Amino acid sequence: MHSIDLAILLIRLGVGLTFAAHGAQKAFGWWGGPGMTGWRGAITSMGFRPVALFAALSVLAELVGGLMLAAGILTPAAAAVLVSQSIVMIFKVHWPHGFFSSKGGFEFPLLLAVGAVAVGVAGPGQVSLDQLIKLEPTATVRAGALVIGALGGLVSLAVSWLAGRTNPAKTS
Repeated sequence: MHSIDLAILLIRLGVGLTFAAHGAQKAFGWWGGPGMTGWRGAITSMGFRPVALFAALSVLAELVGGLMLAAGILTPAAAAVLVSQSIVMIFKVHWPHGFFSSKGGFEFPLLLAVGAVAVGVAGPGQVSLDQLIKLEPTATVRAGALVIGALGGLVSLAVSWLAGRTNPAKTS
């Protein structure tokens, strides 16, 4: 194994499993997480509509996308989904608190996003399920997936903003 493949594997495992753990907190209430009922309440307070759809999509993005990134399977899609989720986390939740995590800032989700982008750009490396099944997307496909993921995050933010403008009483 080359050192670059080891580095990518470590990034995939660290970023992917961290996302998956956060998804499990939301889905199952593990490790002090809110569980789906609590998470739907949080999604409601953030102004996303329809609540059930956005709650499910965010949990799936983190839990399934994180596991996919860690395993290195359909890596461009996994990275794109995690970038989308990161954009929403950064701008909807953490941005008002500044940079540092100690104040609830966007430092941590930004680092997760950078890790997902790095894997998305580089590919999953030799130690991955993509390599095992010979799935080797071009650099253009990998970059395109990341752009689509970023656009997905921006669209989600726009939907939330528009829902808050049309139903202001429901976002408080």
